[in-house]
Amino acid sequence: MTGQQAAVPELPDLPEMPEPKFKERTITGAPGVPMLVLGIAAILGGIALVVFGGQQTNHHSVLGWTLVIVGVLVVLAGVAILRGLVAVAPGRAQVVQLLGSYRGTLRSPGLTWVNPITTRREVSTRIRNQETEPVKVNDADGNPIEMAAVVVWRVEDTARAVFEVDDFRKFVSIQSETAVRHIANSYPYDSREEDRLSLRDSAEEITRTLSAEISIRVASAGVHVVESRITRLAYAPEIAQVMLQRQQAGAVVAARRTIVEGAVGMVELALDRLAENDVVELDEERKAAMVSNLLVVLCGDRGTQPVVNTGSLYQ
Repeated sequence: MTGQQAAVPELPDLPEMPEPKFKERTITGAPGVPMLVLGIAAILGGIALVVFGGQQTNHHSVLGWTLVIVGVLVVLAGVAILRGLVAVAPGRAQVVQLLGSYRGTLRSPGLTWVNPITTRREVSTRIRNQETEPVKVNDADGNPIEMAAVVVWRVEDTARAVFEVDDFRKFVSIQSETAVRHIANSYPYDSREEDRLSLRDSAEEITRTLSAEISIRVASAGVHVVESRITRLAYAPEIAQVMLQRQQAGAVVAARRTIVEGAVGMVELALDRLAENDVVELDEERKAAMVSNLLVVLCGDRGTQPVVNTGSLYQ
């Protein structure tokens, strides 16, 4: 992660999604338990009337058939009442339609009663994970890379999820993959410029940008993106070995640069301390020889073999 605090850039070619035509409205319906009791009572009472009317058809044919017809109607009414019962589970909602028209959404958990001739569609409002397949794309520098992400989302507007798109699950999946491709094309895998964002070194900034783009793409489907994270980021296999060698070479160069900078500082410190404490006086030629020897010792990647001079300083 680089130390710069770069703002999330505005991506230029984001799609202009159509304005949603539907908005969720919550309905409550009637209490379901009393209607359940009423429906069962109606069915049992209707059956009793049919049985009793059937027994009376021999003596009082008109009264008996009347009771049978009334009993059948009561049974049908009880069935209609039971058909209007809707059980709403926690974390789920029921989208209610009446003759093709959107009437509202049931969100309160429990047993509820609505118009029996309505149709209901269950929609999960729980948090979901959507992991994209690894996609092979070119980054901003033209290097082929493989990238995948996981998107955490949930349905926020059930009306839009049902009526604005054919299949909101498939819609989120495709739009997430499209956003991953777009982000991969917009940034380089890694960057040697400190003020330039890259996929590898600017994970937090890229993640915020990815979440923002996915949110824009799926907003018309009533979906809220909680979080998105890059789960796979690598060079494509055909260039992975070459890029690994380049990274290793860059690491070696950076390490050598650090070693040289430290060695130069140590040499300067040694010369300053020798001069400050009047340990020995060195002319320019001897200073150059001493600097050369110290740099060889400090910068060499192998152990040095010292040569002990038993003569004078100048021999």
